[in-house]
Amino acid sequence: MIGRRALLLGVGAVVASPHRLGASAPARDELDLVLNGAWRQGGYALGRTEPGALIFVDGEALSNASADGLFVVGFDRDAPAGVEIAVRSGDRTTRRVLDIAPHDFPSTRVDGLPPATVEPSDPALLARIQQEVAVKTEAFASDADADDFRDGFIWPLEAFRISSEWGAQRVLNGTPARPHYGVDLAAPAGTPIRAPADGRVIFVRPDMHFEGGLTLIDHGQGLISAYLHQSQQDVASGQTVRRGDPLGRVGMTGRATGPHLCWRLKWRNRNLDPSLLIGAHAP
Repeated sequence: MIGRRALLLGVGAVVASPHRLGASAPARDELDLVLNGAWRQGGYALGRTEPGALIFVDGEALSNASADGLFVVGFDRDAPAGVEIAVRSGDRTTRRVLDIAPHDFPSTRVDGLPPATVEPSDPALLARIQQEVAVKTEAFASDADADDFRDGFIWPLEAFRISSEWGAQRVLNGTPARPHYGVDLAAPAGTPIRAPADGRVIFVRPDMHFEGGLTLIDHGQGLISAYLHQSQQDVASGQTVRRGDPLGRVGMTGRATGPHLCWRLKWRNRNLDPSLLIGAHAP
């Protein structure tokens, strides 16, 4: 087992100044913009700008800064080498292009899974999976007007072993599969799971085909964390949780070969590594 303070390799923090090189102040048509975070594939940027400013990523309007001017942007596993973040308020706009570091993702093999959880073929099961995809898609579209990500995350377990790294290319029962968009935290069945940050519970279901006991939390602006394979769930949809509050218990429900928590994070349909937000703080 390892403690929650470990495993922070690869997390960096960089500040982007709102000033042009060699200038003492932003131009009149620019907004203040300060950024920090982990600028790598699967990482994120936390920003501070004018309250309510519209946030663009590569030209697409995706969010608004909070009442305190805070916002979050996520970089997918396969994010390109450069990502432009722009903030706009009225006729004033500021743009920054961030260099996104590539990451060498490992490959992992998992054998002994029930065939129906790897290559389902039964029509009734396929219909169930399709229905579950629909309800998950609706939940992941949640967009709470909050900035509960502002103080970063803590680990959702007190002690654990990482049994599969985030972003690993998966081979399931010998069949190549999608990358693993979660961090697997192996721990004994029944280990308490706690909320890594404040947020609002938006989805609780105990019997998902792949995920088993699944809970989703909206931390604001579309940043949604997920907790899979739970044997017990101690929260209800619509409930507000604070950092450290109990969410449930580690289990091995759904597609799992042993007790563990699969911890996931999404922002605007981009898959992020939740562990990179451990200890983060908005600028």
